Order: sequence, then C-alpha cells, then structure tokens
Amino acid sequence: MSTDAIAEEQWTISNLYARLDDLREQAKRRLSESLLGPSGGTHQARSERDSTAAMYAQQIRQWEAAEHGLCFGRLDYLNGEHLHIGRIGIFDEENDFEPLLVDWRAPAARLFYLATAASPERVRRRRHIRTRLRKVISVDDEVLDLREAQPQQASSEGLVSEAALMSALNEGRTGRMRDIVETIQAEQDAIIRSDMGGVLVVQGGPGTGKTAVALHRAAYLLYTFREALTRQGVLILGPNETFLRYISQVLPGLGETSVLLSTLGDLFPSVTARRGEPAEVAALKGSLEMARVLRDALAERQRVPETEIHILLSDTHAGFGYERHMITVDPAVIERARDRARRSDQPHNLARPVFVQTVVDALARQVADELGDDPYKDDPLGENDAPGVGLLDEADVAVIRRELMEDSEVDRALDEWWPLLTSEQLLTWLYETTDNELLRRAPGGGWTLADVPLLDEAAELLGESDADAAARKERLRRQRIAYAEGVLDIASGSVSTDIEVDEEAEFLTAGDVLTAAQLAERHIDDEVLTAAQRAAADRRWTFGHVIVDEAQELSPMAWRLLMRRAPNRSMTIVGDVAQTGDLAGASSWGDVLSPYVGDRWRLAELTVNYRTPAEIMAFAAEEALAHIDPSLKPPRSVRETGVQPTVHKGVSDWRKYVNDEDGKVGVILPVSAQTDAFDLDERVSCLTVREAKGLEFDSVVVVDPGRIVAESPRGYNDLYVALTRATQRLTLVYPEI
Repeated sequence: MSTDAIAEEQWTISNLYARLDDLREQAKRRLSESLLGPSGGTHQARSERDSTAAMYAQQIRQWEAAEHGLCFGRLDYLNGEHLHIGRIGIFDEENDFEPLLVDWRAPAARLFYLATAASPERVRRRRHIRTRLRKVISVDDEVLDLREAQPQQASSEGLVSEAALMSALNEGRTGRMRDIVETIQAEQDAIIRSDMGGVLVVQGGPGTGKTAVALHRAAYLLYTFREALTRQGVLILGPNETFLRYISQVLPGLGETSVLLSTLGDLFPSVTARRGEPAEVAALKGSLEMARVLRDALAERQRVPETEIHILLSDTHAGFGYERHMITVDPAVIERARDRARRSDQPHNLARPVFVQTVVDALARQVADELGDDPYKDDPLGENDAPGVGLLDEADVAVIRRELMEDSEVDRALDEWWPLLTSEQLLTWLYETTDNELLRRAPGGGWTLADVPLLDEAAELLGESDADAAARKERLRRQRIAYAEGVLDIASGSVSTDIEVDEEAEFLTAGDVLTAAQLAERHIDDEVLTAAQRAAADRRWTFGHVIVDEAQELSPMAWRLLMRRAPNRSMTIVGDVAQTGDLAGASSWGDVLSPYVGDRWRLAELTVNYRTPAEIMAFAAEEALAHIDPSLKPPRSVRETGVQPTVHKGVSDWRKYVNDEDGKVGVILPVSAQTDAFDLDERVSCLTVREAKGLEFDSVVVVDPGRIVAESPRGYNDLYVALTRATQRLTLVYPEI
C-alpha cells in the first residue's frame, strides 16, 4: 500500500483521537462538578445527580477502553462517499452531528462485514487500517467493484477480508483473547445481529469462534437495546475463572463495561465455590432428583413432636401472678400450625410467621385457661372470631401472647419445630444427615461448583428473610464504596497534565474533598451502581439477556438456576455437545431446553474453523472425534500450515519438548499430574483439560493422552478438547511404558 494512503488515514486517525481526548476531558470535568456539587435537595434531584455522575463515569470508561484500535476500517461507496468504521461512534457536534466514526454495530457499518465481490452492495472498496497506539502502520484494500478488482484478490475460501483475517490468525497469542471486530465473517455477523428475543443456540466445533461471537453479540445487543439492557443487565456465564480472565479485555475494548462476567460458582452471593469433587458426586448433585431431595429435606425440618412437650417459661410475668410457669404443648397444636403455614403457599422462611402466630395463639389461650376462665376455651385453635366470656379479656390474652413471643424457651422450641434457615444451613444439614454416601461430605470443606445450583434451589424453597435482606443491603453498600473509589480515581485523573508541579499541589480534586465511603453515602441510591454490580449482590436479579459459554457442561440443576435468572427466556447458548466433559453435561440441546421452552428455540451453526490448522484438525478427528461419534464431521479449517502434529513415545520428561516450542505454549496434563496453579501471563501454562476449555495457544503439548482419556468420565470428549487448542503446532508426549 502506498505511503499516500497511510498518510491520508493517519490524518483521519489523528483527528479522531483529538476528538476522543476532548470528549473524555469534558466528561471528567462534568463528573467532578457533579461529585462536588450540593449534596442536599429532593430525592428526585439526588437521583438525577447520581444518574448523571454514573453516566459520565460510564462514558469515560467506554472512551478509555476504545483507545486501542479506535478506527480499523473504511467503506468507499460507488457514489464517492465513504465511512470510517471503529469501536465506538464519534460525531461532529458542530456540524449537525455528522458521523466522524461509525460504531461497528450500527446498521451503516454492516456492509463492512457482508459486502463481497459477488455482492458488493454499492461498496467499491473496503479498507483495513491497522494501528499501533495512535500510529497507522498499514493499510490494506479490498476492491469489490469487479471492474477494478484483480483476480488474485478473490477469496479462496469465500471469506470476507481474507488477508486481514489470515494476518490476525497467524499472529502470536498473548494469553488474553482479542476481539474480532475487524474480521467478523458473514456467518458470524448473522448470529451476532440475530434478534434478542427467545433462545438462540450457537453450535460449533473447536475454533469456530463461538466465544468471540457470543461476546460481540453481547456488545451488539447492548448497543441496539441500550435502555432496556442497561437497566436489566447482561450476564455472561463462563466455565471457570481462567476463562473469564482470558476474555476480560474483549468487551471493554468494544466499549462495553457493564456486563456481569461470572462463573457458576459465583452466582450465589456470599459464596465462592472452588472446591473440586469426584465426577460421580457432581453428576448426582446436578441431577433433577436433587430438587425433590431438597424439598424432602426441608419438610423434615418442619417438625411435629411425637409426644407432648413441656416448656418451662423462662421469664417472670408478674401481671398475672405466675413465675417459671410450666406449659404442656400438644403435638396436635404443632401439626395444625405446620399445616396452616404450608397452606399459605409461602416459602419456608416467609411462612414461619404464620406458624409462630398459630402456635403462640394456642399457647396464650392455654396459659389464660390455666390462670382463669379462657374466653377461647370452647375454641382452642381460635377458629371462631367471637370469644366466649371469661375472667381474662382479649387485652389480657394479647399481653400473654406478647410475653410468650419474648420468652427465650418458647423461642427455642419454635426454632426446633420451624427453624429460620439459610440455604447454607439446609444444604449442610442435608449432607451431614443423608444416608447417601456420595452426598455425605466432611464439614468445613468449602462449597463446590455443583453445590451452587442446590444453594439457589434451597433459597427458592426458603424465601428471603429479614436477615437475608440485611446481608444483601450490606453487600450493596460494599459495592457502592468500591464503585465510589473508581469514580474518585476517574475524577482525580481529570487534573490537566499541563499544570506545573507547584500548581498541581494547590489544585483541589474530588479525592481531596471526599472519601469513597462518604461518596457512597451521598450517592446512596442503587442508581449509582450499574445493573451488573447490583445483580452480583442480588440472587433474585433477573437479566435482560443471558449468554452461556461452554453451555454443554451445565447440569440440569444448573439450568434451573439460569432459567430463574432469565424469566423472559432471552438467551444465547454457546457450545459443542461433542466437547461435553461432565457426566451431568448435555448430549442434546433439545433435552436441555425442552423442559423450559419446548421446541421454541432456534439453532445457528458455525461451520468454519478459524483457530485450528487443517493438519491438526484432521488428526483430532481421527484420534478423538471418531471415537465420540463416527457420524460427526469436524469444522472446516480455513488454513494449512504445512506442519503435521508430532508424536513422541517412551518419554521420561515431557519438559524438553516444551522448550522447542515458540510463542505461548499450553501444556495439557492429566488431572492427577497437575499440582500447581498456572498463570496465563507466563509463556508456558500447565493446565488440565477443564482449565483449557475455551482457551487457545500458539503451541500445545498434550502429555499422556491415554491417561487423560482414562481419567475423564467422557474420555475422548476431553481428548478432543485438548487436541484442538493450538493455532500453529501440536505435540503429543506418551510416557515410558
């Protein structure tokens, strides 16, 4: 490409960055003004101020995230007009908001991904602009007008922007996933821009870009349905923490910072589930049978004593002349109260007041009867409205009732018959008392991934008590303080870099006036938090859209949890049933979804493998996929490297083969051989198949494939995953026999 073209685009890029800097500084000044403004006023005024501050903070984050690769493309039309395409939209406010840069998600930008020489759609030329920092380093043109195009410019694989795509695929990996906004292909674009409503299943083999499509779909939906999804939030569920770290930079780079990234182990507030457990135990916990087991366990905690219970009242009730009074409780009273509470159709904790009131009313009448004539003596359960005539009137009985409610011995008995429970207490009690050896576990061992759906199921059965609400309020308070710290950091960063050192010492920033805790108290309303931040602290939060990656690994109980988070059934489910590793995982999307949506879901398939070279894919198909299901076909690879996988047998030390590899190296080990935590930022990462799901490396060394198959509940599925993580080279190492 000529230097003139590079110089032309450099002028445009420089102007765009100058405009971006202006917008960012304006937002920082307005954020500081909002934070330092009067703290009083009406609730509406405070709410508007808080919303304004949150808006500016969000804008700043978006603009800072788009700094790298701000503009990456240009469309030249047959009529002479052109559009520059980038990660965000920038407009000229002084010229009727003329677009200076079109957001890649806007309808006007879609031809950048769809136009071809066969169907140019008014596009004469598509230009790819590569930048490093703020400097243009290369410009590549695709001429789509057949009158100008050269034969060699036609794509050999029917790919859009093949040169840019191949360049991206052959670049070395960094340990973090990059966005594909510059090289989205037509089949990917159709999925990304698919309607938000309903359940969309994206099925694709290894390397087809499922994760990238899911992330770009999240960014597209947030752009298109900004108001609704900003209010309700978007959840992206990944298989593990490593995967979330791996993808963490993609959405911020696309201008989106309000999505909740989570693993299943983090979806129950106050619990972080990391402990491992045997596959057969996880499979049992993941089965739908556990919903019945939990219901039965809770029913057992709603106890009716088999014989009369004697309670020695612990308090003195001088007004009625008794002290340390003994009362006898008939089991029929407890049974009647239990049945009445159950008929209330309230969750266990919310039904407890019904139970307590019924029991205490009966005991109050009993005490009144023992102290004198009971106005309810012909109506022991209080089923009639009009009391009889007796020595004690209704006011006297009310006093007795109140004193019984305050009695510690009565309270202890009520807790025995109908305890106020947390999810953790119910599940711990179940595990400690069950006859099932697989479910029994040592106390204090920590929660596992398979426990989280059970905790959530238990929470549905229990309902939220006042204590739960107080705990959630405290979590939100901590979230507000964390948010405020971030806002103060942004506001403090708004001091001009042109100020001299001595002058800067005199310059007052928001951080000099307010602490994070003070700011959190001033901005007490939930509006100051993003939907994602509020959702993370609230188990009952329902999202506007839910995206699930590696969805084939979820158990039936995990799906119950997710469906509660998405009652509108607006979901994108991404996975590959040929890569299912968990015993409780999916073998059919229909089996997974039919209990919730019947056949009202749509399937989109990705068929092109962008990651794995053809040589490696053919090897993986023969060595693993054929064992899973001979009828399955691997996705078609878009490139060949000329490098065949290498196999070494009788090896005593696999480490010597790692040193021969270039770039980022993933060493995939059997579970029994992996002992140390790994770091994606290191050149070499040693990890298990489960930890490698969704990741990619320049080179992969698979250690002891036979042992990987033998140790896994779905052996060849896991081997298939291991063999398809490499973008360049694959090595298999077998130990000495």
